[in-house]
Amino acid sequence: MKVEEKGHTITIKDTQGSSSAFLEKVTEQYNSYKGKNLILDLSLDGELSLNGMLAFLPLSNKHRKGKKSLVLVAPNFDYDEAPDEMVIVPTLLEAHDIIEMEEIERDLGF
Repeated sequence: MKVEEKGHTITIKDTQGSSSAFLEKVTEQYNSYKGKNLILDLSLDGELSLNGMLAFLPLSNKHRKGKKSLVLVAPNFDYDEAPDEMVIVPTLLEAHDIIEMEEIERDLGF
């Protein structure tokens, strides 16, 4: 797991290629990250299934309740399968763009 902080966003990259083990580590250390926007980079896990992504839903919901963004980066995923309350994008650049847009929306009170 590689952690990089940039401004109001923390990017956490899975270095093992196992989304379930990655989710477990992020959940264990969640209190360290809860005050920042999160990008969870799952690019190394080439076998991402819908069920694997849905495992991140409780963490996503919890983080969004704290008025912060959580974006998953998964380049080889069928985005139409994901529920609307999850934000899944193919690249890190797109993840940063989504967070910036959500920050602006929060600042404007949407």
